[in-house]
Amino acid sequence: MAELISVPLKKPSEVDLVTPLKNLIQSRYSTADKPEDCNEAINELSKLRNTAIWKAFEKYESSLDIIYGYYDQLVSLETKIPAQELQVPFKWKDAFDKGSIFGSRISLTIPSLSYEKICVLFNIAALQSAVAASQSVENDESLKLAAKLLQQSSGIFNHLKSTVMLTIQQDPTPDLNPDTLGALSNLMLAQAQEIFVHKAIHDNMKDSIVAKLASQCEDLYGECLKVFQRENLKNIWDKDWIPTIAGKQAALHAVAQFYQSLVCRSNKQIGEEIARLEHSVSLFQTAQQRSGKASLFQDLQHKAQRNLTEVKKDNDFIYHERIPDIKSLELIGKAQPAKVLPLAQPMSQAFKDLFSELVPVAVHQALAAYDVRKTEIVNAEIGRLRESTTTLNGILASLNLPAAIEVTDGSSGLPPSIIEKANTVSQLGGINELEKMIRELPDALKRNQDILDETDRMLNEEKQADDSLRQQFKERWTRTPSDKLNEMFRSNAAKYREIINNAVQADKVVREKFESHREGIALLSKSPAELQAAVPQGSSGTVTNSSAVNTLRQLMEEVETIKAERDVIESELKNTNFDMKTKFLSALAKDGAISEPALSVENLGQIYGPLQKQVRESIEKQEGLIAKIQQAHSQFIQERGSTASGRESKMVQLAGAHDAFRDLLNNLTEGTKFYNDLTQLLVAFQNKVSDFCFARKTEKEELLKDLTQESSRGSMPTPTQPSYYTGPDVKKEAPPRPPQPSQPPQAPPASGGVPYPVYVQGMPVPYGASTSTPYPAYVPPPMPQGYNPYGTMPYPNSYNYPGGFPAAPGYGQQPPPGSYPQQPPAGYPPQNPGGYPPNPW
Repeated sequence: MAELISVPLKKPSEVDLVTPLKNLIQSRYSTADKPEDCNEAINELSKLRNTAIWKAFEKYESSLDIIYGYYDQLVSLETKIPAQELQVPFKWKDAFDKGSIFGSRISLTIPSLSYEKICVLFNIAALQSAVAASQSVENDESLKLAAKLLQQSSGIFNHLKSTVMLTIQQDPTPDLNPDTLGALSNLMLAQAQEIFVHKAIHDNMKDSIVAKLASQCEDLYGECLKVFQRENLKNIWDKDWIPTIAGKQAALHAVAQFYQSLVCRSNKQIGEEIARLEHSVSLFQTAQQRSGKASLFQDLQHKAQRNLTEVKKDNDFIYHERIPDIKSLELIGKAQPAKVLPLAQPMSQAFKDLFSELVPVAVHQALAAYDVRKTEIVNAEIGRLRESTTTLNGILASLNLPAAIEVTDGSSGLPPSIIEKANTVSQLGGINELEKMIRELPDALKRNQDILDETDRMLNEEKQADDSLRQQFKERWTRTPSDKLNEMFRSNAAKYREIINNAVQADKVVREKFESHREGIALLSKSPAELQAAVPQGSSGTVTNSSAVNTLRQLMEEVETIKAERDVIESELKNTNFDMKTKFLSALAKDGAISEPALSVENLGQIYGPLQKQVRESIEKQEGLIAKIQQAHSQFIQERGSTASGRESKMVQLAGAHDAFRDLLNNLTEGTKFYNDLTQLLVAFQNKVSDFCFARKTEKEELLKDLTQESSRGSMPTPTQPSYYTGPDVKKEAPPRPPQPSQPPQAPPASGGVPYPVYVQGMPVPYGASTSTPYPAYVPPPMPQGYNPYGTMPYPNSYNYPGGFPAAPGYGQQPPPGSYPQQPPAGYPPQNPGGYPPNPW
């Protein structure tokens, strides 16, 4: 086996991945995909994590396939849900920290899917190094596998070096420091090059090729030695790493000189052969002394010693060539087949996406934006239609039409239109139904206010705890401040609060309208006999065959036609749908980006353009119709003569009460639906905030534990030496031994704290410090897309609330269990037949 260094693994902690992921997918994808379809995938991902993160510690080649699969799932999932929104407190311990007498280890907890991916990727590279270190150098397939894994490991560490700070946005554990990752990448590359040296020897390649491979490997180990001995890194590694690397550098230099001496032998260059063999034997000894391993390249050392003895004997008796100085010899060439391989994607051979039903984040955001544009158009056009119809009904009611033209023979009975209106009101529940729905509004409002208040309380408590500990520990409290993380939650909470305030005003408008028409609605809710008795007696003029009556009857038919047409247009506006998912996916695959505004505007124009034209034509037609009705009604009044004013006024009141009843019933139904929809939005929002607060609490407890134990260790007094250990009989420490003279100079052991000298072709190279570049500033995640539950005035919607609702599940999906402050009152409309979950507090 090659004596390779393997990187230790980061140790994970158990987390609940299922609940937060279900909440997140439910809140973001309820309008695009069915959340229940993802339950099995979420459970499978949780099982895969538990298997992958612990299987890695077995350090078998088969463990790689399992952890590859988990990493691929994380990469795929990260493209479909924003990594920062999955509030799972992922805790990983530092790979190089051995802990203390108190049992603590350096760890970092970050509620981010990206952090989990970074740590899993680190463990993949570490496991690859461990599997490579276990391979035999005597087997060709093992050598190939080791070389492949070490090059991949080098590529992963190099990838992490350039991405880790952009991902976690805070100080990492020492193992994830970019300098540490860069050093590990260099080490893996040097070890991969060493494997190529072993393979070249195993395959009996030309001596010159082996020499070039070993010479390049010596340079790579020399670069590693410089990096590993930096002040900010040298205390991280295991105590035998730096001696081993220093020994490897000298050993590979010895191998290069040995095989170059074989080239000299074949060329009959006896003097140069002796010089290189002498230097090789000296370097082998240096390597073993540096590393503290007498077996390091021992076989080649014995061969070099035998060759040196033989060639010296031959030269003394036969050739008598002058032995040149090693510094005067030509440098050995270089050859580097080992490369830093780019990160493969996917890493597993048979990758199957568990969340294939979820669309990428870009597509989901485009769909949300499209839904906002669509809802704005639908609500605007329906609002225009209903406003025009309300205006038309108001004019007809003021003219007592069509009741005035239905009884023109002097009869004092009720007009058929009034009887029909009364029957309609009674069938829809009458005044009792309106009063019942109005009584339920405060309870629905209170339920939503309580959820939002509880959500604000959780955010405030989390911030107060963070501010208090930050004030206590000052600069040692290194985690990200709450204000920077909860900005999106605060913004959404403010939007929800504004929506609720608008709803309160809408409730007030509904109550005022109800009170102004209460008397007329109450009359229409009575029996026909009671209604007949309540209407003053009187009669109208007899103008049955007048031209004005006939004209008005014809115009009333046109009014009914317009209303019927508008019902059809409104139905088409509500029910017209188009699957933009396919179009957005195609655009993303073709161009790598989605031009959502252009695609949405084009599609919406094609779909809703004809319907918008019908709305305009209907409104224009109404304007001409109203003018004709007013003109015909004036002629009708002249022909009919005087009328019973009390009866006429009551008819107008009843007609207006009917129209008000229909409007109020629609408003209250929409209000109830609005509050139910808002409850689902707030529950999903509260669940996300709860996940966030739990993750922050876990992170807080971990950091607090580390700081407390650090303070305990720092405050412990240093034990003093007992007096009986000092005295004349106590042996004094012997002075350090001077280094043995040799070429090249010997390095002190690693424990001495002095950096090893680095040699290239036998010449010492000064140790140099590295520089680091500043990392880009943090860019906060984008705000969620708008959400618009359908509703018409007076309740809030995108037509009268320009900002739109914050992102959350759409209407029609059952809310997730758990977050209602109180049970809703009984008798809610069928929008939520399943009821609400129990009180969680």
